[in-house]
Amino acid sequence: MDTAQNTSSVSTTLNVVLEPDDSRRLANLCGQFGSHLKHIEKRLDVEIHNRGNVFAIHGEEQRTQVTANVLRQLYSDTSSDTEITPAEVHLALQEAGAEAIAAPENGQAQEASVLIRTKKCTIKPRGRNQQKYVNAVRNHDINFGIGPAGTGKTYLAVACAVESLLKDEIERILLVRPAVEAGEKLGFLPGDLSQKVDPYLRPLYDALYEMLGFENVGKLIERHVIEVAPLAYMRGRTLNNSFIILDESQNTTREQMKMFLTRIGFGSTAVITGDPTQIDLPRGHPSGLRHAVEVLSHVQGISFTHFDAKDVVRHPLVQRIVEAYNAAEEPRTND
Repeated sequence: MDTAQNTSSVSTTLNVVLEPDDSRRLANLCGQFGSHLKHIEKRLDVEIHNRGNVFAIHGEEQRTQVTANVLRQLYSDTSSDTEITPAEVHLALQEAGAEAIAAPENGQAQEASVLIRTKKCTIKPRGRNQQKYVNAVRNHDINFGIGPAGTGKTYLAVACAVESLLKDEIERILLVRPAVEAGEKLGFLPGDLSQKVDPYLRPLYDALYEMLGFENVGKLIERHVIEVAPLAYMRGRTLNNSFIILDESQNTTREQMKMFLTRIGFGSTAVITGDPTQIDLPRGHPSGLRHAVEVLSHVQGISFTHFDAKDVVRHPLVQRIVEAYNAAEEPRTND
C-alpha cells in the first residue's frame, strides 16, 4: 500500500507498507545499523525512515518511486531466506534504473550548500568546479579529478573519504599512488613497505591529520581502517565497502589504470586524481590517465571534473606560475 503526500513543489513523501510484517526479514532488508537503507539513500538522494514494516521515503517524486521499487524487490528476496548483501542492494538499484537518475542536477542553488564535515573541521569547497567535484564524488562510484596542482583535487577527495568513514558509509579508506616516477621500483629504498611508500603519500597523510588528528589517524592505520599501498600491490584485490583514492594517476600506465579501475567492488567509491601536464613516465609509456579520459568519457556512472588555473587555491603566485607555463609550452604527452 502506497500513499503520497506533497511536501513542496519538488519533494514528495511516499509511504510504503511491506507485507508480511516479519521482523527477521525486515532486519535483513535494512542491514546492520541500517547500512542497506543508507546505501539506497546515498545512491538515490532520498531519505528513508521506517517503523516496523512502514517505510516513509522523502525526496523528488521519481526518486521515491524508484526507491519504493527497490525496497519491494529486496523484501521479496528475503522470503527465500536470501541474505541481503551490499552486492544484492547494488544489483537491485541497477535493475530498477537507479543509475540514470542517481546524480542530482548541478544547479547553482545545490552547489552553494556543499559542506564536508570531518572530526576536526568543516570544509567548504571554493568555486563552482570544486563544488561540482564534491557533488560528483558523493553521487558516483568512480570519479576523476583532473587539473593542475593546487586546485584541491586530492584534499577534497580525502575530505569526502573521511566524511564517508565517519558516517559509517564505508569500512575503510585506501590511499594509493604510483610510488616512484618510473616503474615503482621500491626495493632499493630502506624500511618496510609502509616506510618505502610513506614519503610519496605525505600530502594524503597531511590532509588526514588535519581532519582527524594525528593520534586518531595512527590508530586507524594500526587497525587497517586506513591503508596505504603502492599501485603495484593492488593487483588481484577486490575492494568492497571502501573509499579508494588514486593520487598522481598521470604516472600510471594504461595497464595499471585498467587494473586499478577493475578492483572496485560493491559499496565502494573511487577517486582518481592527476595532472596530465606533469607526466613522469619514461618515453614510450603512454599515461593511463590520458587513455582513461579518452576511453571512459561517455561511460555512464563515471564522473569527470576538469580544473584549470582559475581553480588554484594556493598562494596567488601558484596560479600565475601555472598560467605562465601553459602559455609558454605545450603539455608533455609521452604518447
